[in-house]
Amino acid sequence: MAIMGKGKSWWPWLVVLATVAAMLVVTGLTIAPVFDEADPDKWGKAAGHAPLAGFVLAAAVALISTVRWGWQRSRWAGVPAVPTEDTLVQAKAALAELVKQQWKEEALLRLLDDPDPIPVRWRTPEAADLMDHPVNIDPAGAAAGGAAGLWWVASSADIGALAEKFRRTRRRRLVILGGPGTGKTTLAVQLLLHLLATGTDGEPVPVLLPVAGWDTRRYPRLQEWIADRLTGDYPALCAPESRAQVVRALAGRGHVLPVLDGLDELPPAAQTTVITALNRSLGGDQQLILTSRTTDFATATTMAGDVITSAAVLEPRPLTPAAAADYLTRCLPPSAGRDWQQTLTALRATLPADQIPPGRAVHRPAGALADLTATPLGLWLVRTVCAAPGDDFVPLTDPACFPTPAALQAHLFDQLIPAVITTRPPSDNSADPFRPRRSHDPAQVRHWLGYLARHLTTQPVPGGRGTRDFAWWRLASTTRTLTRSTRLALALLTAVVTGLASGLAIGLTTEDAGGLMYTLTLMLMAGLTTGLMAGLAVGLRAQSWVRDSPGYADLHIRRRSGALVRSLAARLPLALGVGFGAGFGAGFGAGAASLLMDERTTPILPDEPEIKPIVFLLMLLMVGSLFGFIGGLLFGPPLALALGVMAWAATPAQPHHATTPISNWRTDRKLNLLRFSSITLAVALTFTAAIELVLRSADWSVPGFVDGHARLAGLGLALGFAFGLTGLAFGQHRAWWAYQLTTWKLARAGHMPRRLMPFLDDCHRLGLLRAVGPIYQFRHAELHDHLAAAHPSLSQHRQEPPPST
Repeated sequence: MAIMGKGKSWWPWLVVLATVAAMLVVTGLTIAPVFDEADPDKWGKAAGHAPLAGFVLAAAVALISTVRWGWQRSRWAGVPAVPTEDTLVQAKAALAELVKQQWKEEALLRLLDDPDPIPVRWRTPEAADLMDHPVNIDPAGAAAGGAAGLWWVASSADIGALAEKFRRTRRRRLVILGGPGTGKTTLAVQLLLHLLATGTDGEPVPVLLPVAGWDTRRYPRLQEWIADRLTGDYPALCAPESRAQVVRALAGRGHVLPVLDGLDELPPAAQTTVITALNRSLGGDQQLILTSRTTDFATATTMAGDVITSAAVLEPRPLTPAAAADYLTRCLPPSAGRDWQQTLTALRATLPADQIPPGRAVHRPAGALADLTATPLGLWLVRTVCAAPGDDFVPLTDPACFPTPAALQAHLFDQLIPAVITTRPPSDNSADPFRPRRSHDPAQVRHWLGYLARHLTTQPVPGGRGTRDFAWWRLASTTRTLTRSTRLALALLTAVVTGLASGLAIGLTTEDAGGLMYTLTLMLMAGLTTGLMAGLAVGLRAQSWVRDSPGYADLHIRRRSGALVRSLAARLPLALGVGFGAGFGAGFGAGAASLLMDERTTPILPDEPEIKPIVFLLMLLMVGSLFGFIGGLLFGPPLALALGVMAWAATPAQPHHATTPISNWRTDRKLNLLRFSSITLAVALTFTAAIELVLRSADWSVPGFVDGHARLAGLGLALGFAFGLTGLAFGQHRAWWAYQLTTWKLARAGHMPRRLMPFLDDCHRLGLLRAVGPIYQFRHAELHDHLAAAHPSLSQHRQEPPPST
């Protein structure tokens, strides 16, 4: 049984009954004089049947709208507070499909399986203070291990064996530690994909989330934050079949396995808070995977006075020179040159750094290369920069060129951007995810990415400074580009454009009705009024744009035409009711003003010296009802079209499409442009039809049939454009407008490209960035730090202009 909302299902019907009673009383008072058989020449005959028909039809529209509104409110008041199991199963399956698609594509872009995963070895750390008691993690394994307790050995090349060990633990919790570039996130992604591929119906869905986005003050419990992130990162979960309460149930009932990446990216105080919040949030059999640098995790657990309860811990072992040489051999073409053969031979002959006896000087022919390729980051750099076919060979083992691993790494980072741009020319083939869509100059790419890295590094965050996550909708707030002067300029621009549009609209219809001065006066008054109102509205509301989150819009009509028709039909009664209300108010007011200001002495009704108050009121009701009927016909369909299309587009479709930063930006752009165009179209259609009706009914002359219609269409479009600009001040999800202003200012200063998101999408395709849901990160934190450190300061940037293409 569905749990009905208490105290919310009866009051909509009370409103409906009151409205019906009021309409019956008014209708009775209005019809009674019309059917006055004692004196048929009185009011009813004089008034005619057209106003009566208009009133009855308008009243019917209002009643239908009210009844439908009450039914909807009563229906939503009875939405199940506890989702059914079938609903949860469907939502869970949809989430699993979305996550699988998302990380399969991302793993492809990161070359995780090309030709195979890097064979990093993992083991339980020797430091006992990093992990809970073995009996709390794996009672059976701890008992079998005796005094040794829990001891794991795993490999990234055999992720299936690690997944089995993870499943055998008591609560399935794992902490992946390591130094910079040791493959912590890669192992988490591998484990996520394997758990998805081999999971059963009862297992939770693993979802990778950057833990740096968790604000424990706003979301004290982990499950609350996960529900918020799922709603934003996977909008298909918020379709009508699975609403927000279903997402909260998925997170709260343990149907989601959070894979929290990058604890070390938080400030030290926040790391300690997260450790405490995790232990308070995880209860029973709720699962967890967490990645962090070893030193940061050790400090956080020491400050928190506790480790992650029931969580196993893994640390990587350095890759041996032989393992690195074997992997590079598999990545190189079969016909690698003699220089590469000599380099790989020297690498294999080099003793690993952890096997050198203390105090002994050992000859290491490729020491810097061996130490660098002991991590997956180093192997990726060597492969990406030096193993490209046709490039001149770099003497990687020459101690004169690269005396230390840091010098070799810095050189490879410097050559990384030119290497990937040279080896991956642009392509328009949508099936090729490794090729950018545009050509780029390496110097410009380095400058723009350097500015982005420096901006993220110096950006203030709660509890510290610096972040690894780039969210495009936060760019306006973090760069503080929407200053008071910018908002003032935006308000003035809106006022000028809106005023010109309104003045032009008035001039199109009044230039023949009076003299030139009369037309110019009306244009000036209309332009000043509408321009001032629109400018003030946009200028005052623009400051809130920087706090808006992205919206969603899906304009694909294929397989959604039925949903579009239902959305339009559902909003038509409301739109007709609004139109009736506006027309009734206008007709009532105009009729009252006309009758009160009428100085005629001739009685309006036969044999009556003056109009009685009751008759006067009934006349106003009739006139208002007639205008309401006309207003409903004029305003209703365009308003229903605008509201219906907006609601239909903002409802996520069920076909599974994972969210990426570029798709998140595009859908928000669609939503904002759709809002502007729908308001413009609705106002244009309404005013054009209304003015056409007034002109024809009043028998006013419009010079030229074709020319008259063209001028009316221009009037409607001008007014619609003015109202569309004013609509920017209202509603939600206006992040795209703030992004437009911000990127325009940054591009003028030379910091970033004008088309920032397409540029970052190309960098993602080149392998310089990685995507986690709608957020971009640099491929490696060390690349982020290298570009930020090499980028000139703002004072230097003013003296040295950025390189040009």
